[in-house]
Amino acid sequence: MRITFLGTGTSQGVPTIACKCETCLSTDSKDKRLRSSILININDLNILIDSGPDFRQQMLREKIEKLDAILFSHAHKDHIAGLDDIRAFNYTSKKAMDVYAELQVQKALKREFKYAFDQDPYPGVPKIKLHTIANKDFYVQNTRITPIRVMHFELPILGFKTGEFAYITDANFIEDIELEKIQGIDTMVINALRKEKHISHYNLDEALEIIAKVKPQKAYLTHISHTMGLHCDVQNELPDNVSLAYDGLTISIAS
Repeated sequence: MRITFLGTGTSQGVPTIACKCETCLSTDSKDKRLRSSILININDLNILIDSGPDFRQQMLREKIEKLDAILFSHAHKDHIAGLDDIRAFNYTSKKAMDVYAELQVQKALKREFKYAFDQDPYPGVPKIKLHTIANKDFYVQNTRITPIRVMHFELPILGFKTGEFAYITDANFIEDIELEKIQGIDTMVINALRKEKHISHYNLDEALEIIAKVKPQKAYLTHISHTMGLHCDVQNELPDNVSLAYDGLTISIAS
């Protein structure tokens, strides 16, 4: 299994428009963060988690020529806004894109991309095949996916586990029964917005507390804002088994 971090930034990305802070002015490529998304590659299967506003740029940067499915964690704009650009994959694959989402997410997709779901669609609109998921295991082709129910302030959303890898973004609370699904996993990714407390995201200390509970072999932090600080400084403050993810980082995990 190969994981590519397509984006590791928060909803505004880093740098943030018009900001003059040290992080936004940094010349370190690891401080340049597009909106959060990952690509999971298992053999010849490519699964995307979330298609944010930077989806097109991320696909071009990583030279992704094949995409088999998209999983949506939730319906906030920074996680769904790039869905229109699946048209390129529709053209190359000659089929609709398999999209896995909860019913409330599907409702948002049908609202935001109404033209793609019209009875008589305009030629060239995205072709989408919706699959309804809930908090129980499902399959993308032969790959089993285990959802993880987390809370994003008052909004219930999903993280996802496959094999020895788990991805959780936009969370600020996870029940112990959900954490049991990933206890002792090889690799986990979890959001850590900044050092100060936030209403709907884990801050750095809270994310490290969750990692300490789960006890993964390796953990990566994502969905990072400019207020977290410089990548090089924050990385030096972290435990040995925890790293700040950055855009373009690719990791391999035994399946």
